[in-house]
Amino acid sequence: MRKTANLLIGALAAASLSVAAQAQTTITVSTWAGPNHGINTIVWPTWKAWIEEATEGRVTLDVVHDMGPPASQMEIVADGIADATWVFHGYNTGRFELTKLPEFPTFEDFSSEHASAAYWRTHQEHLAQAGEHRGVDVVAAGVHGPGWIFSREQYSTLDDLMSKRIRVGGGVMGDLSNALELTGVALPPTSVYEAGSQGVIDGAMLVPEGLRSFRVAEVFPHTLKVDGGFYRGSFTIVVNPTIWDRISPEDREAIEAVSGERLSRLFGYMMDTVDVRGVAFAEERGHTFTELNGSDLDTLRDISDALVQEWAETVSESRGVDGLAAMQYFHEQLAAAAEEESVASLVPQEFL
Repeated sequence: MRKTANLLIGALAAASLSVAAQAQTTITVSTWAGPNHGINTIVWPTWKAWIEEATEGRVTLDVVHDMGPPASQMEIVADGIADATWVFHGYNTGRFELTKLPEFPTFEDFSSEHASAAYWRTHQEHLAQAGEHRGVDVVAAGVHGPGWIFSREQYSTLDDLMSKRIRVGGGVMGDLSNALELTGVALPPTSVYEAGSQGVIDGAMLVPEGLRSFRVAEVFPHTLKVDGGFYRGSFTIVVNPTIWDRISPEDREAIEAVSGERLSRLFGYMMDTVDVRGVAFAEERGHTFTELNGSDLDTLRDISDALVQEWAETVSESRGVDGLAAMQYFHEQLAAAAEEESVASLVPQEFL
């Protein structure tokens, strides 16, 4: 009898564990950068830890690499192939206009964490209503670090750049390259090392983290920089709305509490962290950094002002959004975010 009872208890315990395992919901994340990129080593593991803690283990993440190229990520999630991903808006030509807002030159330094917090607030207050992310839910917004120009030869003026074959992405980066009369070559950052080593391009518009993570410092030993960057890059983290059907209202609320501005700040904090590592990697190899100055700064300001005005008119007509009001709000929130506590203390040390 005792043996039978023990067997019955064991069977019930095993069944209970089985039911618990089956009850756990997994959010499948599609990621398109290399395994050593900060999105994969810092952001996803930290968000996973936050979600598991917030839901007491009922919801977790599974990160899957190489489900599709960067430009296909919105469709991958909207079609339900993956539950979540991160989107670089510049790779989706023609779909996004409002997301250029945080990308224009600012001519002053600021952290990506503060910019990402400000961007999230601006998205919620001014941009979400236009529905550019239709088909998916936006759970975070992010901004990468200052976009600089890395090159084989040392450039110090805007005239030095004219007609040079420079890698570009999309968004404001592409608009700026046209205004500067560069010969823009559209390439993903993962192709910059090969294109540079083969002489296909003379340089690349990219962020400091790329000096290390994409090995750019090994083929381009010079950088032309400006305070705040020639441009920034706009991202969102999105999920398929149907995931909420698999998650209880309580767990959805818990997940949203560790997403939104908190996840946006995490994205920006990651970008700040990997930018520092990229610059250090380049400096160890004798890299040169040249500041744009003098009349070239005035020229760049004029170009930027014209691009912002053109953008504001475009989004007013096509999206029904007051672009200049949204831009002002973004800069107000950027200043406010700089006075607030960083997300750094919430990131597990093993992910840094």
